[in-house]
Parts: sequence; structure tokens; C-alpha cells
Amino acid sequence: MEGIVRKWVTSYGFISADGEDKDLFVHQSEVKGGNPLREGQKVKFEVKEEPRGPKAVNVEAIED
Repeated sequence: MEGIVRKWVTSYGFISADGEDKDLFVHQSEVKGGNPLREGQKVKFEVKEEPRGPKAVNVEAIED
């Protein structure tokens, strides 16, 4: 799945997934390479269902 980083705060943020209504939570630990993301950055990722709702995992930046 692909999307855009809508908000990034220190070690977590939210991704607006293409074609989805709700933003997905993402934690720094799920970002490949460990580099922080930037707002507006295009990313690809997988979605994992968690008790608190879906979350983005295996997140990788498409554009730097």
C-alpha cells in the first residue's frame, strides 16, 4: 500500500493511505532504515491490525 505522511512528531506519526478514509498510525520502530519521516513524504507500507486499530508497518520512503 502507498500513502503520504500527514503528520510526524519526533518518533511517531500518521499516514494518509491512498484510497482510504482513515489515517494510519506509524511508529519510528516500523520505519525501515530508522530515519525519521517528513510530513508530505510518499511512503509504501503494510497494514497490521492491532487492538487499538490498524497501524502501518514495514514503512519505507519512496521519495527522500
